[in-house]
Amino acid sequence: MSIKIITVSRQFGSGGRSIAKKVADELGFNYYDKEIIDHVSVETGFCKDYIAERGEHAPGRTIFSYGLDPMGVPNVMNGMSAADYLWSIQRQVILKIAEEDTPCVIVGRCADYILGEHEGVLNVFVHADMEFRKDRIVRLYGESEKNPEKRLNDKDKKRKTNYMYYTNQEWGNATNYDICLDTSRLGVDKCAEIICNIVKNS
Repeated sequence: MSIKIITVSRQFGSGGRSIAKKVADELGFNYYDKEIIDHVSVETGFCKDYIAERGEHAPGRTIFSYGLDPMGVPNVMNGMSAADYLWSIQRQVILKIAEEDTPCVIVGRCADYILGEHEGVLNVFVHADMEFRKDRIVRLYGESEKNPEKRLNDKDKKRKTNYMYYTNQEWGNATNYDICLDTSRLGVDKCAEIICNIVKNS
């Protein structure tokens, strides 16, 4: 079966986004990452920064979190919370991209789950050890008030919670993906090469 869509889920700092871009460039595939935020912004009228921030959050279950993420209002956002409404639109955007039948790479955003019924999809999870990721985010994003390990843990916790909430599956569990790659052992370029070879031989 020919692979036309590659989804790349990744631990923060593992290099997953860089791998996805390299693969898209090498294969001549369309690339969707922040581009999905642009589409969602057009569909909803929400600002891009808000969508980017809420895109990795799941609605909370305490009265305090509901106060921060308002519950749905009848006839507004189909009665859904802001987070659920944004996710539903994001899902529609990803499905529409898939239906265009143009080869593409999609980064994150539960795309592996959303496209679970589609044929010709390769789902990839990129991870790395803590020291590799700590060094990488400091080099790429600079220092922060938070120490690197806390930054990594906080970001991944949000992704894990969001993924579980909307898919009822465990983020990073190898059984949810076709291939898992460790950049701390293989390197970013080698991981990109592996994915490209899989697609070319599909």
